[in-house]
Amino acid sequence: MTNTKDPAPVADLKEQARRLRDGLRAAGQTVTQSQALELLARQHGARDWNTLRALAGNRLVLRVGDRVSGRYLGQPFTAELRGLTTLGDGGQRRVTLHFDEPVDVVRFDSFSSFRQRVSGVVGWDGRSPRTTSDGQPQLLIHSVI
Repeated sequence: MTNTKDPAPVADLKEQARRLRDGLRAAGQTVTQSQALELLARQHGARDWNTLRALAGNRLVLRVGDRVSGRYLGQPFTAELRGLTTLGDGGQRRVTLHFDEPVDVVRFDSFSSFRQRVSGVVGWDGRSPRTTSDGQPQLLIHSVI
């Protein structure tokens, strides 16, 4: 059984099912796309396609050069993704961001410290596993612009 903890994004899973269907057709077996999705789900260790789809969710797909927005240490930003590395079993990625405008990383009125390039680790949901003292993710990438 394959680990279903961190399945591929939904679009990739659907592409895998299409290739499976095409391969079976070439071997003389006709299956519908729906049947291919169910077979693929079982290959990934899920009970059915709906279960695998829920596990995959709407994952944030990132590529170097993408324009992104989000929050860093509670401060909003827009940035360019300059670096991307998959970590461990693929459940997390190290990202390097270059902010359009420097972000003040200090929450104190009498002192400021601006950063324009930062690195951090995010999961497939775009959230950093590390949090600030108030429990918010250190880095949160909302969307690709």
